[in-house]
Amino acid sequence: MRHGKKFNHLGRTAPHRKAMLSNMASSLISNKRITTTVAKAKALRKFVEPILTKAKDDTTHSRRVAFSYLNDKESVKILFDEVATKIADRPGGYTRILKMGNRLGDNADMCIIELVDYNELLLEEKGAAKSKTRRSRRGKSSGPKAETKVEAKEEAVAKEVVAEAEVVEEVTEEVAVETDVLEEATPEVEEPTAETAPEGEEPNAKDDSKEDNLEEGNYKNVS
Repeated sequence: MRHGKKFNHLGRTAPHRKAMLSNMASSLISNKRITTTVAKAKALRKFVEPILTKAKDDTTHSRRVAFSYLNDKESVKILFDEVATKIADRPGGYTRILKMGNRLGDNADMCIIELVDYNELLLEEKGAAKSKTRRSRRGKSSGPKAETKVEAKEEAVAKEVVAEAEVVEEVTEEVAVETDVLEEATPEVEEPTAETAPEGEEPNAKDDSKEDNLEEGNYKNVS
């Protein structure tokens, strides 16, 4: 019969159960994460969370109460010096249980119980999820917000046009520089000049006597 059984005894006597939970709580505070069965983790959560709440009030009485449960000076020091400052803004729910599947051998349901504020990976994912903004297509208004959006688009288009114009100017300057380099590299070809004739005579003038002899047929006299 299970009448009046309000919590799991974990198959142990009361002193044995209390000692086991005390050791597990000390290990959780020192290591921030331990692996155990789901039944023990649920019992440990009920045991350790009131102690964590007590640690927010750093007084001599609170330290004595925490020591009466943990029975470990080092874990009490870590609890009040380190863990208490980490969980100061959290109103409760200091632990998290992550199930891992069944254990080989006895097929026990295993899990990891950890302090919530010490899982850096999950904290980073939550921070990244909060930083994302959601855009909805519903309820588009033509008020000042819409005008600001239109102005922003116009400014972006104008900036793009200016950037394209600058690119075109740079390209034209590069082409001009290349043409100047080609002109400098090509050698200048000298144009043939007419032979200078002596004074009083026209350049390239034909001999009239030779032409007359040719007309008369005196080929022999032509020199």
